[in-house]
Amino acid sequence: MRRYDVARAGSGLLLALTLLAGCVRGPDVDASGLALKRVVIYRNGVAYFERRGLIDADQVTFRVRKEKVGDFLATLAVIEAGGSSVRSASFPVEVDDRSGEDEAPPEPGPEVTTAPPPKGKGAAAGEKKRDEDELEKVKLTLDGREHDLVVGYVAETPVWRPSYRLVMGAGGAQGAAPRADAKQAHLQAWGIVQNLSGEDWKGVKLSLVAGAPLAFQATLDQAAIPPRPVVSDQGEVIASVPTSETTLAAEAAPPPPPPVAPAPAAPGDAAETYAFMDEAEPEMEGGGGKMRSARRSATAPAAKPSSMVGGRVGGQHAVPQMKRMPSAEAPAPMEERPMNPSPPRNMSALAAVAMEAGTTRYDIPFPVDIPDKSATMVLLLARQVPGESIFLFAPDGGVPASSSHPFRVARFTNDTKGLLERGPIAVFENGAFLGQGMVEPLPPGATTTVPFALERGLAVDTSREENAEGARLAKIEAGALEIERDWVTHTKYAVRNGGDLAARTLVKHPRLHGTRLHAPPKGTEDNVGTGSALVPIDVPRRGTAVLDVDERRLFRQQIDWLDQLADDAVQGYLKDPRADAGVVKQLGQAWDIRGKLRPAIDERDRILAEQQRLEQQSHELRQNLRAIEKNKTADELRRDLTDRLAKASARLDEITKRVIVLEMQINEQQIRFRDLTNEIKLLAPLAPVRAAP
Repeated sequence: MRRYDVARAGSGLLLALTLLAGCVRGPDVDASGLALKRVVIYRNGVAYFERRGLIDADQVTFRVRKEKVGDFLATLAVIEAGGSSVRSASFPVEVDDRSGEDEAPPEPGPEVTTAPPPKGKGAAAGEKKRDEDELEKVKLTLDGREHDLVVGYVAETPVWRPSYRLVMGAGGAQGAAPRADAKQAHLQAWGIVQNLSGEDWKGVKLSLVAGAPLAFQATLDQAAIPPRPVVSDQGEVIASVPTSETTLAAEAAPPPPPPVAPAPAAPGDAAETYAFMDEAEPEMEGGGGKMRSARRSATAPAAKPSSMVGGRVGGQHAVPQMKRMPSAEAPAPMEERPMNPSPPRNMSALAAVAMEAGTTRYDIPFPVDIPDKSATMVLLLARQVPGESIFLFAPDGGVPASSSHPFRVARFTNDTKGLLERGPIAVFENGAFLGQGMVEPLPPGATTTVPFALERGLAVDTSREENAEGARLAKIEAGALEIERDWVTHTKYAVRNGGDLAARTLVKHPRLHGTRLHAPPKGTEDNVGTGSALVPIDVPRRGTAVLDVDERRLFRQQIDWLDQLADDAVQGYLKDPRADAGVVKQLGQAWDIRGKLRPAIDERDRILAEQQRLEQQSHELRQNLRAIEKNKTADELRRDLTDRLAKASARLDEITKRVIVLEMQINEQQIRFRDLTNEIKLLAPLAPVRAAP
């Protein structure tokens, strides 16, 4: 099966799929004389319909299904290409029948109950069907007799759905010998369109938009009367007698100074108020323009009037822009969009891809026929894209075996100009069907990895360990020292390959919150948005490879200046060429004193520990001597214990003298060291050096 066999499976660009038809009903929107010319289908359940025709009458009547009148009125856009205009649109309003509310109650008397007449079995269903098929008339009143009308509106329509085919090139993860196109794949995108509008689409220009503009159901055809508060007049009655107010006598205050007249404003400094005449629109206003006032800055340009027809709403493409031609000119046909399809080999035509208002639009370059209650598949694109078949270890709770075995995946890049919407994809390679997967929305230039099968020839074991590493100066202020350290998490993946070919595997590693990847392997993709990273590893044939994912999180702690971590942090700062020269000088002086203070403290602590041990030993010797004091046969032992006690006492005397000397030295050095460190101020740490991948 060659690369283009999938495309040749359907010789045409359209594959009609007939749906089961129910009871025959009319179209949702119909207007005699205005044929359906264009349909633009979106991914949010609506479509834009455009009708056009020459009308030789003073009004056009639309027959609209009752439940769709609101949407029709909310999105109706009309343009007259012949110079005339539309005056108004009239439609019926449904009013609740409340005539019986004010009727007098019936006179009391004997009550007679009669049974309702029997209904047929299909009466209720028939009544419901009539309600659903009820059509309302919306009349457009025109000006003049000859009209070249283009009418656009939005109506509910099933979303179009994409479907993809991917034919992998040879030389994939488990393929044959590599070829020049080993990392190329043939991508096809199809769009499935369903017509449930109640009328056949014949020769329409079809566009599919990979986007969902804001749309909602409107009820403009229903009367809306908001409730108002009820105010009743019940006279004026005081609830209490008001008390009087007393003001003490005081001298009158001096009169205020006369106000100072404001200086005249300079031209252009203040806003000016003026009146101006709107442009006369006899076809819309019925005569001359209206006078209205406006206030604007003298330096601000006047805002251009905006059109309500054929514009953009909320940054989304609502309807194609339509311009009004001057009445003196002859009616001009609608301007067609340029279409530049790029037909590949063995393909007669493809959809033209265009970017508009941040969305992707596929314009089918030929008229399309889609009967009512049927579906059609249209080929949107077919091209070579960068792609390969590899492995992905991504444990999924829905696939228990995936916790120890990777998936086979199709990995390709969207190098088209448009967005690929979410849809199923079928993967083929070396003349065989490999499996199916789901493509998530893929922007232009992005790369996706689609699992389509589980590979049991590879096995993965996972382990994790944590520890704190490193020490860097973070802050020095008021004699206090803070350092930065890394809390390091090592996640190790041991991948065993039982196959005869080397396997390139991607590990989908769940990222720990607040950490950074340290020295990741080349080709690692850190997807911050999804909270995961794709880390590559090459596993030899019938061998094992271990992947170590190093994640680090900074944390701070305050430590003593004499701690070993403090020495590590300061020494690292002194050796860093980015360090502040003034801080380096101060730290150097302080560290010279620390070099004398630290050994003195260590010696004092050592001999104090020895002193404690000798005092305990002397206490035990004295107890032993008292125990053998009356034993005349233990003279030799008594002499030995006495000699040992004398030596311990002598050593204790030496230690006492040395401790006194050391304490004096330590106190002096501590004062010097404290004075120097109190003068050091470091508020921002140096940025940690990132290991290159």
